[in-house]
Amino acid sequence: MAALELYSKFARVWIPDTTEVWRSAELTKDYKPGDPVLHLQLEDETGFEYKLDPKSGVLPPLRNPDILVGENDLTALSYLHEPAVLHNLRVRFTDSKLIYTYCGIILVAINPYESLSIYGSDIISAYSGQNMGDMDPHIFAVSEEAYKQMARDEKNQSIIVSGESGAGKTVSAKYAMRYFATVSGSSAEARVEEKVLASSPIMEAIGNAKTTRNDNSSRFGKYIEIGFDRNHHIIGANMRTYLLEKSRVVFQASEERNYHIFYQLCACAHLPEFEPLKLGSADDFPYTNQGRSPIIEGVNDLKEMEATRKAFSLLGITEAHQMGLFQILSAILHLGNVEVKERGSSSCGISVSLFCDLTEVSYESMAHWLCHKKLKTATEILNKPVTRLEATNGRDALAKHIYAKIFSWIVSQVNKALSTSSKPHSFIGVLDIYGFETFEVNSFEQFCINYANEKLQQQFNMHVFKLEQEEYMKEQIPWTLIDFYDNQPCINLIEAKMGLLDLLDEECTMPKGSDDSWAQKLYNTHLKKSSHFEKPRMSNKAFIILHFADKVEYQCDGFLEKNKDTVNEEQINVLKASKFDLLVELFQDEETPAAPSSTAPPGRAKLGRSTQSFREHKKSVGLQFRNSLHLLMDTLNATTPHYVRCIKPNDVKAPFMLDPHRAVQQLRACGVLETIRISSAGFPSRWTYQEFFSRYRVLMRQKEFLSDRKLTCQSVLERLVQNKDKYQFGKTKIFFRAGQVAYLEKLRADKLRAACINIQKTIRCWLARKKYLRIRQATITLQKYTRGHQARCLCKTLRRMRATVIFQKYTRMWAARRQFLRQRTAAVLIQRLLRGYTARLEYKRLVCERKALLIQRWVRGFLARWRFRRIKRAVVYLQCCVRRMLARRELKKLKIEARSVEHYKKLNFGMENKIMQLQRKLDEQHKENRELSEQTRQMESHSATELEKLHMQLKTLQEVEVESRHRGDLVTSLQEELELVRQELEKNKEVIFIYFLKRNILFYLFLFIEHIYLSRYKMTKNIYYFKISIKKILSNLTAICRWLLKHLQAQLNEERFRYQNLLTEHLKLEERYADLRSEKEAARQELESDNKKLKKDLQELRQSLSKGSGSKLASPGGQAYNVLLEQLNSTTEELEMRKEEVLILRSQLVNHEAFKHKVVSPTLDLHELNEDGELWMAYESLKETNRILVSQLQTQGQTHEKEVEGLRAELLQLRAELDQQQQMLSNSLELPHDARIQASLQHEISRLTQQNMDLLEQMGKQDKMIRKLKKHLKTYMKKFGEAEGVHIEQSSPENMVGESGRTVSIVRKERDFQGMLEYRREDESKLFKILITELKPRGVAVNLVTGLPAYILFMCLRHADYANDDQRVSILLNSSINTIKNVLKKRGDFETISFWLANTCRFLHCLRQYSGEEAYAKHNTPRQNEHCLTNFDLSEYRQVLSDLAIQIYQQLIRVIENILHPKIAPAMLEQETIQGVMGVKPTGMRKRTPSFNEEGSHSLESILKQLDVFYYTLLQHGNDTEVVRQVIKQQFYVICSVTLNNLLLRKDMCSWSKGLQIRYNVCQLEEWLLDKDLQGSGARESLEPLIQAAQLLQIKKKSQDDAEAICTMCTALTTEQIVKILRLYTPVNEFEERVSISFIKSVQTLLKDRKESSQLLMDAKIIFPVTFPFNPSPVALETIQIPSSLNLSFLTRV
Repeated sequence: MAALELYSKFARVWIPDTTEVWRSAELTKDYKPGDPVLHLQLEDETGFEYKLDPKSGVLPPLRNPDILVGENDLTALSYLHEPAVLHNLRVRFTDSKLIYTYCGIILVAINPYESLSIYGSDIISAYSGQNMGDMDPHIFAVSEEAYKQMARDEKNQSIIVSGESGAGKTVSAKYAMRYFATVSGSSAEARVEEKVLASSPIMEAIGNAKTTRNDNSSRFGKYIEIGFDRNHHIIGANMRTYLLEKSRVVFQASEERNYHIFYQLCACAHLPEFEPLKLGSADDFPYTNQGRSPIIEGVNDLKEMEATRKAFSLLGITEAHQMGLFQILSAILHLGNVEVKERGSSSCGISVSLFCDLTEVSYESMAHWLCHKKLKTATEILNKPVTRLEATNGRDALAKHIYAKIFSWIVSQVNKALSTSSKPHSFIGVLDIYGFETFEVNSFEQFCINYANEKLQQQFNMHVFKLEQEEYMKEQIPWTLIDFYDNQPCINLIEAKMGLLDLLDEECTMPKGSDDSWAQKLYNTHLKKSSHFEKPRMSNKAFIILHFADKVEYQCDGFLEKNKDTVNEEQINVLKASKFDLLVELFQDEETPAAPSSTAPPGRAKLGRSTQSFREHKKSVGLQFRNSLHLLMDTLNATTPHYVRCIKPNDVKAPFMLDPHRAVQQLRACGVLETIRISSAGFPSRWTYQEFFSRYRVLMRQKEFLSDRKLTCQSVLERLVQNKDKYQFGKTKIFFRAGQVAYLEKLRADKLRAACINIQKTIRCWLARKKYLRIRQATITLQKYTRGHQARCLCKTLRRMRATVIFQKYTRMWAARRQFLRQRTAAVLIQRLLRGYTARLEYKRLVCERKALLIQRWVRGFLARWRFRRIKRAVVYLQCCVRRMLARRELKKLKIEARSVEHYKKLNFGMENKIMQLQRKLDEQHKENRELSEQTRQMESHSATELEKLHMQLKTLQEVEVESRHRGDLVTSLQEELELVRQELEKNKEVIFIYFLKRNILFYLFLFIEHIYLSRYKMTKNIYYFKISIKKILSNLTAICRWLLKHLQAQLNEERFRYQNLLTEHLKLEERYADLRSEKEAARQELESDNKKLKKDLQELRQSLSKGSGSKLASPGGQAYNVLLEQLNSTTEELEMRKEEVLILRSQLVNHEAFKHKVVSPTLDLHELNEDGELWMAYESLKETNRILVSQLQTQGQTHEKEVEGLRAELLQLRAELDQQQQMLSNSLELPHDARIQASLQHEISRLTQQNMDLLEQMGKQDKMIRKLKKHLKTYMKKFGEAEGVHIEQSSPENMVGESGRTVSIVRKERDFQGMLEYRREDESKLFKILITELKPRGVAVNLVTGLPAYILFMCLRHADYANDDQRVSILLNSSINTIKNVLKKRGDFETISFWLANTCRFLHCLRQYSGEEAYAKHNTPRQNEHCLTNFDLSEYRQVLSDLAIQIYQQLIRVIENILHPKIAPAMLEQETIQGVMGVKPTGMRKRTPSFNEEGSHSLESILKQLDVFYYTLLQHGNDTEVVRQVIKQQFYVICSVTLNNLLLRKDMCSWSKGLQIRYNVCQLEEWLLDKDLQGSGARESLEPLIQAAQLLQIKKKSQDDAEAICTMCTALTTEQIVKILRLYTPVNEFEERVSISFIKSVQTLLKDRKESSQLLMDAKIIFPVTFPFNPSPVALETIQIPSSLNLSFLTRV
């Protein structure tokens, strides 16, 4: 397809514009070849005719499709030209707030003039290890690419940062160095990376200044080489500087400042150490007040001075040297205050006292040589006075020279601090150099800067050309020569023989050389001979050079002076003679001064040699700069360069505002447009076959689908693009000419548009037919209902007519009948009234008689009832009064008893049951004693009294029988009388009276009950309201407790998190301790060998002494005599102890014999009562028991009194605390919510601190008591063993036989069921080696019982505890912990860590389970409780094991992160899980060659499989379920954080289809959780930010309602993340719309009240606090069998 055919209707083009440089317009009419004008419509919908040049026929450049706007790489644009580049940068910078953009191999960085949060450590971690094209453009991406290429290719790298002043070069270079320092680190203890970063504030202080374009402009160029060792760690650095702007020391333009260090010194003038410098305000010195802008907004010079001094100290510059530097810099300021006064026409006077005092030079000499100069002739030397102007220039030259020396000395000191003794294996250079400059007046500095940029541009062009050639050769594309701009002629004009620099140096050597004569030489040599040299029309003191970026006119004034850089030789000699050592050190390498000499010492030969030596050694500034530039270019050519071009968006320093004119000017100057031109000349758009197939499959026909993607793409392209020169097929990519991608996009859009039209047509047809059928059905329905209505109306009319006839008939009939009935009714009524009147008269008479009888009856009955009720009421009232009085007495008594009992219960809580039991036992004993005593006293008279009792009982029974008979007769008579009364009552028929009596009784009973219920109801109601108030108080207290618990839990989690971090640091310290321990082990072995030798010598000495002079040593006072005496004393003491024990045993035997005697010799009476003596023995034992109980009761009483006193004290304390808490609660309720929370937390912290102090004090006391009891226990165990041996010897033979039999059987059972393992002391190392060091999780360990190593270690520990061997317990635990740490340090794979995490937790659970504590023992079986530890409290070791488990868990999480991290982004974002949904966007990303070979593509299935491996491995190794859940939660958090961070840093991933893909992948992860029954682990909640990000990509983003919906939905995302996603949102198809700036601002407005972190990325390295809940083991220790495969035969089961 021809390019002219693209200029069709609706095509968009760019036209030049004076305001915006380029303006967009749309064609309203197809262009035909030969048309003089283009008919356009501007964006404001105004018509415009664009006239074409008939000669050239150049058409305006086409505009790229909207989906290509805002691309990360400018070379990915289909149309590559200046307006497309400018528009893409403007969209990214102003709309998306993105400051970085790729342009091929260049990173374009636009200064935002605003602080951005995109340089934190989390961003560095996100870019670390990523390929350059995988993430959004960033300075860190370029740094990572340089670092990886250095590591991969073993080749030095360079990062070239350039741009004009204020573009951000220094900041970009600083961030690049920070990235290298963070990623690589330092292998030495000196922390070189910190020193590299510390050099930045120093160089900014002495080399940066405020200009009209930049507040922190670098006024020098620098190249920093960062050296790396073979492990790619920073080991040193070196800095080279170029072309310091010395003139700024003595002159600043308006609104500019001198170097920052001078203003920092003035800000510190009030400090005591700076008082001797005699400094003041910056306005007091001419060298700092010329710009009249001494303050930079937002910069504190005092704080900057502190940072500078701190950096000096970090780099090893002492305080003395620092103060010396500050003294010299202050002297420069005071030198500027020196006033030169006229004395005559050719002389001057001067006063330099302060300068001389600070520099410690001679006042007379300095004052003299500032006003005079030395002239050398052939015969003599003359001192000539200078004019005031010459003296002022000499003063300024001296100030500039001193500052240049200070600058060079500081650079050398920085290099010395950053140097290393070893040679770097490789380096990365960072070049921060000025960009192309052009001002209204351009001088020598701009000439040198532009000369350096010409050299850098030439190197850049050659590198770009080389990369293009390598790419074509790699893909086997036919190579065609690309024409690009070669600036070698311009460089030759400057640096070649007879070039501008040579002519300048030649003119400087001439005695009467001047700027005018040099300009004439330039005109004569190069004018009309070089195409790059021109002469201005209106000037003879300027020249024009055609640079690659623009034409620049240079003024010749000052070129010679700046090139020579002269300073008075005698002034330098005066400074060299100073007493100030640092000043002398600055000038010790000073060359011969540049001032020309007109005289010489005597002797012509000597004069000639001196002049020749001077000319050989003195180099001009231009020559020095050219040599250093050649050296720099040689260095850059030997490295792989990376380019960063910094752009200044505007001159007013407004944030995110792009001035098109300034931007285009810089784009032309920095070579970006040249890169675009080179790229567009070849094949700029490059696609892989898979990307092309995925994007343009809609253009393919069914028969073109082949298994080979390459053949498919070839057939499609041959059909779509007829001109084969427009594309080329490489090995892995398709190469397109400029504009072909836009043409293919047009075909794709047309195809999709036609498909959409077809879909719309079908849908509209369906909708129209549906509407027609709906109208037809409605019409039929209307007709049906209308006809029905008409029929119903006719029927209604007919019915009304018939009804009228019937109504008339019945009306007439009704009227006739009514007349008849009226007459009949009147007759009947008259009859009825007459008969009724007569009947009523009769009835009235009868009623009067009846009522008279009734009144008489009721009056009589009423009087009888009234008397009865009166008597009954009086009786009842009397009873009530009496009963009330008795009830009140009883109630008062009960209340007193209840109060005393309740008080007693409160004071004696816990002792009541014990006292009651003891009292009950005591009563029983007393009762038994009384019974026994009565039996003993009454046993003799029992037989006599028994008979009398029986006689008396018999008589009594007889009397009772007679009386009962009598009473039975009486009862019978009473019953008969009652029966007669009943019969009489029945006869009298008094039933009515009984009825009314019962009714009255029931009535009064009802009233009484009602009264009771009313009182009870009132009491219940009061109780109910009282309960409600109590419930409210309790609910408030519960809420307060919950709130406190919540905050305490949060503090606990924070403390746990900090504690685990401390454990991590502790692990590192332990590793260092292990290294030191290994060194100490060697020293210890040497000491042991020496100790053995000394022991051997001592033994030989003893033998010689015993053989030689035994008799002498045995004499009194000798050594052997003293030893024997000590042994005799110890034997005597032991004998005394044995005597005491024998006495105790004898007393016990005597008591035993006496008891036997009492038993054998009872009284005669007892023999008669109980022949075998059991009664007496029982009685004696009861007496003994009573005495013991009495003593115990007394002891308990005393204890009880003490406890009561303690409880009273505690009660008083608790009351005081309660009052205090109530006071605090009342005070806190008056405070605001935040202050209330703070106060409660402070109170709780103080309370817990006090409790901790009390517990620590108690623990200290308990430790002392335990140590004391252990000593006593060892002594008692020893005595008990000896006493038991004596007792066994004294046992009888029969008992021996029985006991031996029983002992054998018990021993066998203990050996079968004790659950302990015994080993010898020398087998300890072997045990740890086999069980821990050499045990592999795979193979043998897989088939073992889960946690078997932990069980074996604990069984060995149980035996050490059983043997009461504290040393073995300590060695066993410490060695186990250290060995596990060493194993995990050497073998840090997932299986090993998981295996030892499970065994460490199991070992910890065993220590808890068998500790004997009630909280853990309640989960055990009775048999397991028998196996509890008895002698040692290992709670401290439990804490150590818990710390070890936390360390292993954290190491496990880090290993999991390392395994999952490279898989997450490709699987969650890049892989097309749902085929055909995403569609590849036509980015044409010019990715660099990957730093490492690409691994196989990762899919979501690979992540799920990896999760399965982690899950089943953890379960297989026997990890606790809760630990597994926490690990899974951490894994899902890592997946969420890495995916979301990549999404936030990749613009190409923020689209609607990508949101659908992410949501699908998250659903797969949720199904995995559901399948593993892990819904409650919190893993699903950790994915919430990613879910909301996917929903944000898919939700509608237009109206205010949509903005509110986004704010409501995205609660797990921060405001920064939401806005970032909205700005990065990129349509993949033309049918999608971009997010408008107004919509983003409305979302920001709605979210401005959120209080959250401003961090953009999630912290993927965070590890949640882990807990290890107690999980008792059901495995019985005695049932564990040790497999023979472990080779632990030296362990013996006990």
